[in-house]
Amino acid sequence: MPKRLPQGSKSEFPPKYLTVGETARILGVSPSTLRLWENEGLISPARSAGRYRLYNHEILSVLKRIKFLRDVQKLGVPGIRKVLNGDGAAGNSILPHEPAIGPKLRKMRKSLNLGIAEAASRAGISSGFLSAIELSKANASVATLHRLAATYNSTVLEFFDLPSQARRLLRPGQRRTLQTDSGVDIELLSIGNKMLEPMLFRVPPSAGSDGSYSHVGEEFIYMLKGTLEIWLGELECHLLRAGDSFWFESNVGHRWFNPSDEDAVLLWINTPVTF
Repeated sequence: MPKRLPQGSKSEFPPKYLTVGETARILGVSPSTLRLWENEGLISPARSAGRYRLYNHEILSVLKRIKFLRDVQKLGVPGIRKVLNGDGAAGNSILPHEPAIGPKLRKMRKSLNLGIAEAASRAGISSGFLSAIELSKANASVATLHRLAATYNSTVLEFFDLPSQARRLLRPGQRRTLQTDSGVDIELLSIGNKMLEPMLFRVPPSAGSDGSYSHVGEEFIYMLKGTLEIWLGELECHLLRAGDSFWFESNVGHRWFNPSDEDAVLLWINTPVTF
């Protein structure tokens, strides 16, 4: 449970505490990412009398380590939790370290003899943003990943460093994980399957696809927790809640967003393998 400050505290924000906005700016992450890490139990900030989250220097040190484990060691939330709990070192976690996708994107672009400007134009993004992604200085959104995959005649799956052999059984710590710029965590639930593609999505508050995208196939969603707003063709809007199941054709332009103040967790299945 989050710690609370005494009701008689003279200041809403004591000097030894930082607000969520100040902490996010120091770390170079979004406030929604800090909320995600809190909801996952990685940190427990204090609360002011007005229920504002407050971060002291001790928590800031933990946050810096979490960011290092995510950005440098490429660990997902389960792997970070193991390291913080002392169940494994960052250098030998059982989680596979997902290499930065930037170099792979650059190699794919160059194999097609595409310049930065032309590739960015086809994907509907700026040249500067594509350059930042290739240099691993920025993460792409789900929509951008799909548009880049289409630009390079590929799938998002090829951005991962996947084993050459299929695996029937995957333990939680063996899953490949990708995190987008808005903090959406995507875990691949299987490796080597040919016709369907099951994934576990964790969408923090105010995060989403950051744009519309489409591709061949069909998609199925089962909501495990929280709320997800999904738009089809900008004409059809559905609000999915825990326990809901939803199906749609992938060739319809679709975008999605978490409008609530809690994480959305959902099983998302594509067929064929197009992600």
